[in-house]
Amino acid sequence: MSIIHPVTQIRPDEFELLMKRYRDFQSLGLKLDMSRGKPESRQLDLSIPMLEMKSGFLSEDGTDTRNYGDPAGIPEARRLFGQLLGIAPEQVIVGGNSSINLLHDALTRAIINGPSKGDTPWCRIPDVRILCPVPGYDWHFEMCRTLGLTVVPVPTSETGPDMDMVERLVRDPCVKGMICNPMYANPSGITYSDQTVDRLASMKTAAADFRIFWDNAYCVHHLYPDPARRHHLKNIYDACLAAGNPDRVLMFTSTSKITFAGGGISAIGASPANICRHMELMTYQLVCYDKVNQLRHIKFLPDLAAVEAHMARQADIIRPKFEFVLARLKQELEGIASWNEPLGGYFICFRAPRGCARRIVQLCRQAGVTLTPAGSPFPGGHDPEDSVIRIAPTYPPMEELVKVMELFPLAVKIAYRESLLRP
Repeated sequence: MSIIHPVTQIRPDEFELLMKRYRDFQSLGLKLDMSRGKPESRQLDLSIPMLEMKSGFLSEDGTDTRNYGDPAGIPEARRLFGQLLGIAPEQVIVGGNSSINLLHDALTRAIINGPSKGDTPWCRIPDVRILCPVPGYDWHFEMCRTLGLTVVPVPTSETGPDMDMVERLVRDPCVKGMICNPMYANPSGITYSDQTVDRLASMKTAAADFRIFWDNAYCVHHLYPDPARRHHLKNIYDACLAAGNPDRVLMFTSTSKITFAGGGISAIGASPANICRHMELMTYQLVCYDKVNQLRHIKFLPDLAAVEAHMARQADIIRPKFEFVLARLKQELEGIASWNEPLGGYFICFRAPRGCARRIVQLCRQAGVTLTPAGSPFPGGHDPEDSVIRIAPTYPPMEELVKVMELFPLAVKIAYRESLLRP
């Protein structure tokens, strides 16, 4: 993370020049959207060959994927996700196009039925609290809110959530779980250290049914081919097993940012007991997920090596965008703000001067550029410092990104100058 240095105040004549440039942008009538971390069309085009499967609908165990059956997924899809998650194929359930949907289902089952057989359903507990690292993923916060769970924010550092705080909080029996992006986190870009993983796996919790919802959405989303420029994430299931807590973690991932964002496949990986529990509760929820799509994916990406080769091609498309944005931030805003320099994932976490984030986003919107709302990386949209802005460089084509990164630094400087004038 860059360090904010003291900066000379912007002179009135410089400020007027900034405002003139800003008014020029407003006159362009831009309509650009950087509000979500979406793949751009060239990334999606890489998976078009997957749609050309014309024959051969039998999975390796002879199941006709066009028919009912195999609610846990076809064997080859379970094997692939086992490789991605670092767990045995038998401990994987392959779902539909959304790992968020699987995570939501897992939370809902814990609320209605309890995480394990014999556990008190969380709906019978007056105040169920879920830890969420911040800055974090707004869908995690909102999912908990809509399910009636209380979100407890936990600050993060370069190694992950503040583990001293986490270990204190889990002494409360009302704290039933934690939801997190452990690798190339949204939006901070951090990856949890080995020590953090070990502490999460082994910590003493007052709630015997405590669960970690391990949303490993970016497990293969590296920006650089050089292994020295990639993050490594320790296998949390192995750590939980070693600590005597095999049922503590539920791991989730998907191909949503690997193949088609709206047409991928997803998976949950967990202990045999957890998988048995989910299979039992799924019995009358669905007959099976889309096995044709599972087979189509496996024919296109048969193993982890194929996934990594495919993701290297994706990285070639989006890496220049990240490098361009980072270069512009350094050129225009060093000494005024700070930001991370991610090695993977989909976001840059920008930290504006305190009290400026909402104004920056407003200025961009009024000039035709939509950013993620300020405050989104915090529960309830409340950033206590009004500082963090999530920058999502992947979706706009480079020519649009150039315009965005002319406007964005301008908005930061204007908001910063205005903040200096406030009493």
